[in-house]
Amino acid sequence: MRAAEIREPGRPPVVDDRKPPVAGGGEVLVDVLAAPITPLDLLCATGTSYFGTPAMPYVPGVQGVGTYEGRTVWFPTPAGMAPGDGSMAEAAAVPEAELVGLPDGVDPVLLAALGLSAVAAHMALTWRGGLAAGEQVVVLGAGGVVGQAAVQLARTAGARRVIAAARSAGARERAGRAGADAVVALGTGDAAELARRFADAADGPVDLVLDPLFGAPAAAAARTLRPGGRLVNLGGSADETCPIESSVIRGKSLRLLGYTNNELTPEQRASSIAFVAGQAASGKLSVAHETVPLKDAAAAWRRQAEGSAAGRIVLTPR
Repeated sequence: MRAAEIREPGRPPVVDDRKPPVAGGGEVLVDVLAAPITPLDLLCATGTSYFGTPAMPYVPGVQGVGTYEGRTVWFPTPAGMAPGDGSMAEAAAVPEAELVGLPDGVDPVLLAALGLSAVAAHMALTWRGGLAAGEQVVVLGAGGVVGQAAVQLARTAGARRVIAAARSAGARERAGRAGADAVVALGTGDAAELARRFADAADGPVDLVLDPLFGAPAAAAARTLRPGGRLVNLGGSADETCPIESSVIRGKSLRLLGYTNNELTPEQRASSIAFVAGQAASGKLSVAHETVPLKDAAAAWRRQAEGSAAGRIVLTPR
């Protein structure tokens, strides 16, 4: 079969023929329809993640969409995090218990683009952040897949106003297309200036901030929160530290919460994937993405790593 292989740390994959996978105990073979190139894939392949340097060569792809026994399914893999191959191939061996059946009508490529990024947005907003109908939400980094999904899912959950924030013009455009009521330009490390921008865009105090950035944007957004407001952090794309003042946290009794998909039980993850798939199938959830054939995986990998792609790149076998 054809597959993409990571052969050297920090280098794009090489597409070549390799032996088809063999299903082990409890595993089944899935015919792959779509495999996204995610930030986790890029990180693991560098050999610098906290999972360590993976044994090479290996097939990357921590998740994918495929078919098994005539059903369309979503599946995870340990590729790059533990021994084993991933989804960027024509077939993958996957534990049967981890397959999630998808509804009729869902686009496999769109669902692959959404995947665990949309799960993070959904669960960080609801399970971790406790979003309630009628609340006002700020979504930082709203041009990425997590942010685009969060804007739409916050609306689905009944938010009365969603304020998006992003750095580049393209990212702000994507956030606007996702349905944000207002879009704030980040473009500065001055937390006081950013706080003024958020306050101008908000309709009174904010209830919940979804933060995949940290750094100055998170500190600024925290200043807009109401007493008892919540900030859920699920990443550090802007900075690994944040200049938030103790007085802001104490003065408003704010709740600063961390989130990771790794904390989810298999049942929670499957339920969230099913919800995301249902929203996508009904036309209520979408993100910017593009489809690239597996044979062009190396060039696609480079563009995703450089940030020059217009959205999440999804590889397909043909």
